[in-house]
Order: sequence, then C-alpha cells, then structure tokens
Amino acid sequence: MDEQGDVRGAELRAFYAKLITAMTATNNDRVVSAFSAVPRERFSGPGPWKIAIPSGYLETPSNDLAYLYQNVLVAISPDETINNGEPAAHARWLAALDVKEGEKVLQVGTGAGYYTAILAHLVGPSGQVLAYEIDQVRAAMSAANLAAIPTVRVLHRSGTDGPLPAVDAIYVNAGATHPVDAWLDALTPKGRLLFPLTGSEHFEPDRGRWAVTGGMLLVHKTEQGDFAARFISPAGFIGCIGAREDATTEALSAAFRRGDFWNVQSLRRGTMPDNTCWYAGSGWWLSTAPPPAD
Repeated sequence: MDEQGDVRGAELRAFYAKLITAMTATNNDRVVSAFSAVPRERFSGPGPWKIAIPSGYLETPSNDLAYLYQNVLVAISPDETINNGEPAAHARWLAALDVKEGEKVLQVGTGAGYYTAILAHLVGPSGQVLAYEIDQVRAAMSAANLAAIPTVRVLHRSGTDGPLPAVDAIYVNAGATHPVDAWLDALTPKGRLLFPLTGSEHFEPDRGRWAVTGGMLLVHKTEQGDFAARFISPAGFIGCIGAREDATTEALSAAFRRGDFWNVQSLRRGTMPDNTCWYAGSGWWLSTAPPPAD
C-alpha cells in the first residue's frame, strides 16, 4: 500500500473506532485506540468480502477498505456461517473486561485473529495473549495472521480442557451453557472472565444472525476467592465445544426469556442455591445477591 493508501486506511480506522464505540456508549479511550490501530483487512482475507445480511451474505463491490470499516460481520467461513464478529459488540465487551497493560490474557476461540490482535494492543509489549482455537484451519489462519505480534501465542487446542495457565483475564468467543471450571480456576485474584452464557441455539436465516438466547456474563474474582458477576448485554454465539450441556439448554433459555437476568450480582460454586437464585446449574448458580465476602 502506498503512502496515500496508508493515510486513508488510518483515517478510516480512526473514524470506525469512534463510530463503533459511540454506538454502545463505550467510554474507554484504550479500546478506541486499539480499534483505531489494528488493520481489519489483515484478518479478513483479500477483498471483495462477504458481509452478513439477514438473507445470508452480500459481496462488496470491490476491495475498497471502506466496506470493512463499518459495524458489519465479515465472513470467515461462509459455509459454516462463521464471521468476524460485530465490532461494536466486541468494543463494548472488551471495555467491560478492562484489559490492562502488562496483563496475561487467554482468549478462547480466535477465529481469524482480529480480536486477538485487539487484545494484544490492549496488553501492550509487556503483556501476553494466549489464543486457543480448537479448529485446525482457523488455528492455522490466526497463527499466520498474528505471526508478526510477538506477545501473541496461538495454540491449536481446546480452551475448555484444564488445567489452564493462571491469567488476569479470559475472553471467550463461543457460547457456553455453564462457566467452565478450568476458566474459573485459572483466574488470578481480581481476574476477570467474560463469556457468552447461552441456552438453545439456532441460526435465523431471515435475520442473518444467531438467535439471542443468552447474555455476555462478566465474572470478577475477588481477593477472597468469591465471584462477582453481572451481564453486560444479550449475546448469541455459535457453541463452544466442550462447554455445552444439551440437557440444560432449554431451562437456561427459559431463564433468559424472563428478562430479569440484569439482576444477577454473583456466581456461586459448590453451595446450595437459596432464594436469591436466578438460575442453578450443576455445581454452580447465579445469585441476585452480591458475593458472600461483600
């Protein structure tokens, strides 16, 4: 790309970063900076690109970068309906995860590596990102796309099998029916886990997206070892292999349909649910009360 193209790309990214963060009132300058710095085209393949629409995909007329720097889902594997996720949603979630410079972050589900690169920008040169991808093709794709970033390590393996290394934050990009023990056990004191807690899943071709049957749950480990928890937004994702229990999906979906998931304040493990229980799984439950230590 020539100098003029570099300038135009930088201008597009700067406006795009402000646009997607403004759409969800994401007031985090570091997140704006990350989206402004990372070129999305490096993780989208050569244009023209396929953009997700309600009826399937619409191909862009050309490889003009302006088509990428919008709040659109870009196909990674259109046959599987796997896309580079909605930027405004990820901006909102990453702001909630509040990744800091120098932290060690684990990502479950890299896709093409775009949001992995965003995480790498957030942790800075003194931090580290461990990116787990169970699909061999996408693991190779993201490893190639991220090869120039020394703080990122892509691993072709499950992100649900423990033990996992101790980390400051975990960012999960696939839907789970429960908080995986290995994720919770890997968190350092004050560590954060952000993952899509989702019930029954199906793709709605007429809407061009996964049905919203869950929410993005932020779990914060206290210094006492308890877990504060709150939902950031509704969320629908493809399933996370190794983190789904089919027998519980309908009960979890029914809980979300009540619409009161915003009342959740903590996650409990290994105790009997009480009258503050919003939803109870096997060995865990979500409470509308703060963590016991609080």
